[in-house]
Parts: sequence; structure tokens; C-alpha cells
Amino acid sequence: MSVVSRGFGARRRDSDERLPPGQYLADDFPVLSAGPTPRVDTDTWEFVIVGLDGIRHTWSWEQLHALPVETITTDIHCVTRWSKLGTHWRGVSVESLLEQVGQDGAFAEVFSYGGYTTNVSRADLTRGKAWVAFEFGGEPLAPEHGGPARLLIPHLYFWKSAKWVHGLNLRDHDAPGFWEQNGYNMHGDPWKEERYW
Repeated sequence: MSVVSRGFGARRRDSDERLPPGQYLADDFPVLSAGPTPRVDTDTWEFVIVGLDGIRHTWSWEQLHALPVETITTDIHCVTRWSKLGTHWRGVSVESLLEQVGQDGAFAEVFSYGGYTTNVSRADLTRGKAWVAFEFGGEPLAPEHGGPARLLIPHLYFWKSAKWVHGLNLRDHDAPGFWEQNGYNMHGDPWKEERYW
């Protein structure tokens, strides 16, 4: 069952160079989910990276917040054609977590509380491109938007920014996640309109 909020009466501003092809500007923040919203307590929440060797590296909510927290202002683009410009987030860079693991792996399977998965290349997770985000607009991230924490990969369509993120399985090969198995593009660059296979 999908949950859809208001927000599809958005408007296109052709003069705005920050809107990728086929996108429309949304004033609100539409909610799209493939299933029910999981409720994850920060007392039990953890972020996990499973290395190529199968070893689990974990961070609790407190350990994540003890790492350098960054403020991110960015545009976001949903495959359903809405875009939201100048959004404000706070979170920890995925690259800083990967550096602590110290392993290669050209790809990652992102997995979430609730069972959702997506595939992402390591190149899309590093060089200041991805965060584990836990605040939006100066407030704790609401559950309907992926709280307590979601992945934030703003240069890709927003389905890659997995809600309720739980961790990464590092891989030496690419493999489709939930939406990719159902016809969505393996990469998801909004500027190339990589929406579907």
C-alpha cells in the first residue's frame, strides 16, 4: 500500500536552472512510502556497515551524534517529478563512517528499518555527496520523512535517500534494491532523467 500526501499541485518555473528536466517546484514536502511508517526508538536505533569480510561495524544514536555533524543546504528531486529547493538538513557524512570501516567495495546495498533496500555506488556515497541525516528544517526528522534518520543523497532521485536507514552492506558488485527490481533506474541521476530502466 502506498501513502501519498498533498503536494502534487506544484508549479514549474522554466527559468529556474536548479530544476532538472521534467521536474516541478513543490512548496510543501510530499510524503511517499511503499508501506507503513516504522517507529524506531533512538534508544535501540543503530547504523550498521557490513564490510566485504562480513564484519559488522555499528554506531548507536549517541555514537553517531558524537561524530562531526554537518549542516547541508541542498535541493532534492523526487522521481515522481517534484523538486524542493534550498532544503536544510543536519547529519553525519557517510564518507566519515566508511573511513572508520576502512574497506573497499565499489557498491553498497542500503537497508532500512521496515525492509526497504536500494543500491548505491561508493562513488555516490563519498566526496561530500551523502549523509545520515537526522534533522530537517532545524527540527528532528519526522518519522513520515524517514526519522529518526534517513540517508541523504541529494544529487540522485530521492528514492535513493532511503528513509529509516539502518545501514549499508558493502559489495564488490551492483545489485538492484526494492524499486530497482520494480523497474526504477539502477543509478537515478535527475539531470539525465534516469527514472526507469
